[in-house]
Amino acid sequence: MKPVGIVRTTRTEGPGYFATFLERRAVPWTLLAMDSGDTVPKDARGFSGLAFMGGPMSVNDDLPWIAPLLELIRGAARDDVPTLGHCLGGQLISKALGGTVTRNRIAEIGWGEVQVEDNGVARQWFGDAAGFESFHWHGETFTIPLGATGVLANAHWA
Repeated sequence: MKPVGIVRTTRTEGPGYFATFLERRAVPWTLLAMDSGDTVPKDARGFSGLAFMGGPMSVNDDLPWIAPLLELIRGAARDDVPTLGHCLGGQLISKALGGTVTRNRIAEIGWGEVQVEDNGVARQWFGDAAGFESFHWHGETFTIPLGATGVLANAHWA
């Protein structure tokens, strides 16, 4: 099995429990550490999936690894490589696939309720759960690109 590529942009935003989840299921994974100077792979087909973690920066910042990551995400979409984004990772996926990333009217920091969207993709991820408490730390929001499906929302963030 090909590994899941986990993209880290800062040491404080690593794979955490996601790596434990994969390891317990004998799913190989590899860390792609942008903060340590790792090179962005040119081809997503070397992975069984890609996960993009968070970070304090914005996808709109002028950082050398953002444009290559956007290309990697576009390639993953073309080649049907499953892609997951958390925080900054969600921004990257949105922008790569034609969405926009902007400052939100409020910054959201701390624990808060999220609602599970009423669609098949959300149900695959979250089963019958209507919502749950989640930790938030973000000041930007993004649009769901054409062809993508939102799975969570709350009162301040679509």
